[in-house]
Amino acid sequence: AGWGAMDDDMEDYGFEYSDEEPEEEDVDIENQYYHAKESLENGDHAAALEGFAAVVDMQSAKGEWGFKALKQAVKIRYKMGQCGEMMEAYRDMLGYIKSAVTRNDAEKKLNSLLDYVSSSTHVELLQQFYDTTLGALENTKNDRLWFKTNLKLCELYFQTKDFPRLTKTLKSLHRACKREDGTDDVKKGTQLLEIYAIEIQMYTEQKNNKKLKELYHRALTIKSAIPHPRILGIIRESGGKMHMTERSFREAATDFFEAFKAYDEAAIGRRILCLKYLVLANMLMESEVDPFDAQEAKPYKNDPEVLAMTNLIEAYQKNEINAFEDVLRTNRKAIMDDAFIRDYIEDLLKNVRTQVLLKLIKPYTRICLPFISKELNVPEQDVEALLVSLILDNRIVGHIDQVNQLLELSDPRRQNVKKYVEVDHWAKHLKSLHKAVVSRFKA
Repeated sequence: AGWGAMDDDMEDYGFEYSDEEPEEEDVDIENQYYHAKESLENGDHAAALEGFAAVVDMQSAKGEWGFKALKQAVKIRYKMGQCGEMMEAYRDMLGYIKSAVTRNDAEKKLNSLLDYVSSSTHVELLQQFYDTTLGALENTKNDRLWFKTNLKLCELYFQTKDFPRLTKTLKSLHRACKREDGTDDVKKGTQLLEIYAIEIQMYTEQKNNKKLKELYHRALTIKSAIPHPRILGIIRESGGKMHMTERSFREAATDFFEAFKAYDEAAIGRRILCLKYLVLANMLMESEVDPFDAQEAKPYKNDPEVLAMTNLIEAYQKNEINAFEDVLRTNRKAIMDDAFIRDYIEDLLKNVRTQVLLKLIKPYTRICLPFISKELNVPEQDVEALLVSLILDNRIVGHIDQVNQLLELSDPRRQNVKKYVEVDHWAKHLKSLHKAVVSRFKA
């Protein structure tokens, strides 16, 4: 068969030729896209924007390359701080997600943009960006993208402390993770933990320990999830702070160490903060264990932020009160600028002073309060308050003579003998009372 016969066959099959075949059009659009991208890589934003606009104009119908070009335009406008033009390009881009591109491609590109733009500190822009995304998703039934956008919105509300709107959005997310009977759907464990992480942060900020505790324990019962380490870090850090307010320092130390490991795995800066909190909890529970003995913590022992805390723990473990106070003075920014740590420094000082005080009074039966005041480098009324709390906790057996400014100590062994004599006297009294009651009944 010759070429003429082949042409006839093609005509039979209804082939028609236009000036430009769709394949050729796609190649031209693709070339234009990469040409614009080259301009972007060379730092020529104006040429890149012009090039990407040409990609959109060259399409006979909305398609993949126009979608990609608009995404690049959104990123460039964002980088240039042109919020109005950025949102215009973004709305055009969202016009493609219904039918012009595949569901997976739409989700991938929008996810990438959500992460890219969420680093902005421009609250109004973020609010507009998330609201526009949710509006476009209303008819697409893309649950994953809807969920992620609402999570981003929750993070924004948390940062701006807009708790009423945060609570409302969290309720909407919760509904999406429930079964028909109203209970949490454990199959959606990863999403539930993401919701709990934001909710836990909100309750921590509001100092609502009752709700925080309930949610923290509920989060720890979810075993079916494989969440991002950042989510685990948030839950454990908040749990540590909760335990600290309850003065459960051992549990707090465990949580801070778990938070540190999670943040470390995700390479998030808060790992250093949690390491400092771990050192704090260790000191408050009067542990002699060095938290930097742990394999994961060792590399951070000489980190400038952590070094102040390691010097503090060294002075603390040696009960060197002057060295401890010197570390506090010389590392004020690293230690005292953190409001959470600052709340517990007074407790640490009390612990150090207690240890020094107990060691100081050990050889004596009577000791002057002014002498203790000088040794501890604190006012006499503070010494008296510390002694009263130690006497009430039975860590010191004795009493304070306020007139003569003396602490009079009793020998614990003599105290025990006295106690047993009193118990014996009480037992004899009960015995005689019992006899009298029995004889009365017999009569």
